[in-house]
Amino acid sequence: MKLAILGAGMIVKDFLSMIHDIPEIELTAIMGTPNDLERMQEFQKENQIGKIYTDIAECLKDPEVDTVYVALPNFLHYKFAKLALEAGKNVICEKPFTLNTFQLEELSNLAQTKKLILVEAITNQYLNNYRSLKSDLSKLGSLKVIECNYSQYSHRYDAFLAGTILPAFDPKKSGGALMDLNIYNIHFIVGLLGAPKTVHYYANVSRGIDTSGVLVLEYPEVKVVCIAAKDCSAEVTSTIQGNLGSIVVDEPTNVLDNYEIHLNGESAQVVDNKAHSHRMYEEFVTFNKMIEQHDLIEAQKRMKHSLDVMKVVDSALSDSGIKLG
Repeated sequence: MKLAILGAGMIVKDFLSMIHDIPEIELTAIMGTPNDLERMQEFQKENQIGKIYTDIAECLKDPEVDTVYVALPNFLHYKFAKLALEAGKNVICEKPFTLNTFQLEELSNLAQTKKLILVEAITNQYLNNYRSLKSDLSKLGSLKVIECNYSQYSHRYDAFLAGTILPAFDPKKSGGALMDLNIYNIHFIVGLLGAPKTVHYYANVSRGIDTSGVLVLEYPEVKVVCIAAKDCSAEVTSTIQGNLGSIVVDEPTNVLDNYEIHLNGESAQVVDNKAHSHRMYEEFVTFNKMIEQHDLIEAQKRMKHSLDVMKVVDSALSDSGIKLG
């Protein structure tokens, strides 16, 4: 994979901290705004990135780039993913994939027409520990209740209260607790159980954005509650309950460093099958393989999951009256 990174924010810095453990991925270019130039130069020097661009058209004309990693703010994902696909580049796009299902279906159709790989960078779906947890669900017997809580107080909330609307709380830029934090919980649940039967979102809405909220997903036999908050904090934990025991994840659902199995009448068992200490490693190993092998079938399988997640997001936003973009 010959990769161009779009963006120069914290997620890019995090990505660069592990990408050299996948030598098959060549960092061909990085693109950002002129204001990002100094930071991109630092990234280039520290990580041997080939070229720096401040013009997306010039970046996408580069014949040495075959794949683009869209690591820009939420509201820019659709626009830049579409530009990259139109330029004939494979696309890896950060979560949330788009603002709505309509946008994602358009990108998916474009990728299929051009026979390009289009995938969402959502860590938990690619973790060994996630696959292991999914296999261990059968040990719990009949699943009954699942609760995921990903709440962390945002330092940007103080500015929000004072009247300064930063992207994290800006509905025009697809901010809010659902798109920033609860999206991980949605991926976690849909990856385990598939698409839910009904969706309800009980959100604390201020100035048109959800600063926190409770998402309720109903399945035929299982009731799911996904909590996310940026205006308050709590222990970040997820619990999956069945009639024979439970599984507990004591960390965010996008990290899943390990989990505990608590079977009725037995001692707790800690499970850790991760392949790497960094949560992004396993997804990019998979992306590289998918692109090298031009595995369109696997890409479509992953797209089906992302579309199911985006339909949950659509329903949640509609239910709470929130309009993004």
